[in-house]
Amino acid sequence: MKKTILTFAAIASLIFTGCSLSDDDQVVIGGGVEATSQNLAGNLTTDLRLESGVSHNLIGALLVKDGATLTIDAGTTINALAGGTDVYILVEKGGRIIADGTPENPIKFTSNATVPRAGDWGGIIINGNAPLSRQEGTESNAATEVNNGVFFGGSDIADDSGILDHVIIEYSGARIDDEAEHNGLTLNGVGSGTTLSNIAIFFGDDDAIEFFGGTVNASNILVVNAKDDMFDFTQGYAGTCTNLYGIRENRYEAVTSDPRGIEADGNLDGNSPSDINESNFTINGVTIINNAAGVEMSDGIKVRRDARATITNAYLALGTGAIFGDVVDLQDSKTDADDATSVTGVANTANALDITDVKNTTTGGATINLTSGTSGGADASVFSWTGYSF
Repeated sequence: MKKTILTFAAIASLIFTGCSLSDDDQVVIGGGVEATSQNLAGNLTTDLRLESGVSHNLIGALLVKDGATLTIDAGTTINALAGGTDVYILVEKGGRIIADGTPENPIKFTSNATVPRAGDWGGIIINGNAPLSRQEGTESNAATEVNNGVFFGGSDIADDSGILDHVIIEYSGARIDDEAEHNGLTLNGVGSGTTLSNIAIFFGDDDAIEFFGGTVNASNILVVNAKDDMFDFTQGYAGTCTNLYGIRENRYEAVTSDPRGIEADGNLDGNSPSDINESNFTINGVTIINNAAGVEMSDGIKVRRDARATITNAYLALGTGAIFGDVVDLQDSKTDADDATSVTGVANTANALDITDVKNTTTGGATINLTSGTSGGADASVFSWTGYSF
């Protein structure tokens, strides 16, 4: 990638239209002149800092390559072109993203549409070098779902892909087809050296956040109005998540065929039951609420296909006319959840929620311990920085 330095005389025609990162060029502002607008797309092979106060426009796929770091200042907004599946940020293995916002100045990724909608753009994808479920004797390696020429996974449990803290992601999740789609935040083989905390994902057209393997830990994640799953775990995820809050609001009726609060697979799509290193993860504190009248979420919590989950301090509730197909379901036509799975929490029996509407593993070896109550789960007060009204 060549680099062009533009001085004051050369920049006049670009200062308002922005500078672009294309497959061949990176335009760098020079001569002491600050850009008021910057377009982002293409391959980033050198470090780039996005400053607040500048209009940053994501106009295509931005790939942060091995060895490069994308740093985003607190208070920065990235406006994504409402262009569907071809507009996204992908941090490749060996690349890093530092999006370190603050409660007073969070970082926002949103749609540029006048009337934004779920699926306007792709989302954020981070690829790491941490382990995945796999066949014994094979490498821990897999192709990215939305860009199958880019791979993730490895053997570095403590791999560091950067920081996402006090970050809002809106109107993402564009769909390629029935088998491939973006999520709000996709974590592919991301290692425990990565920081994920204080993240809000609003109005996604597929899953809000999905963990494909890896060992990264996450805390304080808010999901509002995901069309599909709120929290999805698969392909050997082995981390700990703390304080997850997912809510479907009344009148948000967009659904896939099987939206869930939590969906967990041990291996990818249950197609490799002989895999080693299948998902074995912990969730400490999670709230799942379906407030959408007339909308059925297939399950509040679904763990299946050899996944082993330890879920404590769960809270599940329904609004008037809303439905869970099952409150907790550990069974699947391929394989059930691992018998060491345990789910402990509180279910609010208001609005016809049936606390006994659970399915243990077919062996009955897993533990489901739900009690009736009106409180528990995640601490919503930590999300005050988002401005969301609970």
